[in-house]
Amino acid sequence: MEAISAARRTEDIALDLLKFVAAQANVGSKSAGSTGFGVPSSAKGEDQVTHLLELYARCREAVEAPVEKK
Repeated sequence: MEAISAARRTEDIALDLLKFVAAQANVGSKSAGSTGFGVPSSAKGEDQVTHLLELYARCREAVEAPVEKK
């Protein structure tokens, strides 16, 4: 049971990392135009979802990577 909780914890950490990176890079957020007119985004919603899923996978890899001992 401890292995399951440890795996869940790394997933939670990776999700938190994803949220942080996405917020810093403005990934997945809608840009609001003050006049109601905005430049259409080149990335469609589906593309943004794919990008976020790829980013989450990279975050999991980073969190689960073995730490080198010096």
